[in-house]
Amino acid sequence: MFITVRGVSDCLWVKSACLLAVLVLGSWQAAHGQAKDETPQQTNEKIQQLATAARTHPVDTPIGTGDLLHIEVFDVPELSREVRVGDAGDISYPLIPGKIQASGLTPFELEGKIEQLLIENGLVSHPQVSVFVKEQNSQPVSIVGAVQHTMVYQVIRPTTLLEVLSAAGGITDDAGSVVVITRTAHTAPPKTEGISVSNDSDKDQQIITIRLQDLLESGNAAYNVQVYGGDVVSVPRAGIVYVLGLGVVQPGGYVLQSHGEQVSVLKAIALAHGMTVFAKGDSAVIMRMNPATGNRDQIPVHISAIEKHKTDDVLMNSNDILYVPDSKGLKVLAKGAEAAVGIGAGLAVYR
Repeated sequence: MFITVRGVSDCLWVKSACLLAVLVLGSWQAAHGQAKDETPQQTNEKIQQLATAARTHPVDTPIGTGDLLHIEVFDVPELSREVRVGDAGDISYPLIPGKIQASGLTPFELEGKIEQLLIENGLVSHPQVSVFVKEQNSQPVSIVGAVQHTMVYQVIRPTTLLEVLSAAGGITDDAGSVVVITRTAHTAPPKTEGISVSNDSDKDQQIITIRLQDLLESGNAAYNVQVYGGDVVSVPRAGIVYVLGLGVVQPGGYVLQSHGEQVSVLKAIALAHGMTVFAKGDSAVIMRMNPATGNRDQIPVHISAIEKHKTDDVLMNSNDILYVPDSKGLKVLAKGAEAAVGIGAGLAVYR
């Protein structure tokens, strides 16, 4: 169908028709459940909400080496003190011979043990002992990789994967699509589709891989696995390709699914929701960093020829910029692309 534009009113009519088409397409996508682009900020807000909903009540956590304990004996202040659990998992206590094994006991269990020892040694006839863990140092979970704040999280109660990700501030723009938990001594989570469990017998390690999409979108609590002291939670970095210019519907950065992944030009255009009616697809370029010069090389791309299978699709690397101008944007092609990515202001990144 051909439309002849005769005047200003006709131009306005064409623009209105295009806008209506975009709105209708958006409604169709929503009605048919098409995937919605999500920024890392929205992902992190979801992590925070789900972590809050999953948080459990504090319970007694076993004491471990390095923990600082405050022990108080009611009405006997000379026996009240702070002690640190040694490397062997034991503590020294005044007037009680030998060492007291504390590692592996809960504070409540250690209270009962000290009370019994005070009676057996004739120190207090009816002791009332309270034990409080003042510093928890024995249950560290390391959170590394593409998170906002790499950190060591001390587990003081049953703690889930979402809670530790939330404590680390969530993920960064270049986070990949999975979370990896490396552990040594704990039982694997129940078998669930989407959770990969492998064993490294040489290092006596268990590696658990969970897709972020399953963790955040499925609503299945099985993906929000429990983490334990000694675990290492890692979010591998992936990469970002940028699709910019007035010739695409939704310019921005698009996160690759895994490190080293490549996407083609046509897939990048699809991620940006396609080209506008005013796009100059055959004037598009890929701007790729040249390690030797430190500048970006420009690689011409003829999108129409690719769509008509007259030439092969072009693969893009992480941090490539695909710039698709419109009829007015040809003169500012390079300058506009470099400014958008270099400054980073207002440039949305989508997952």
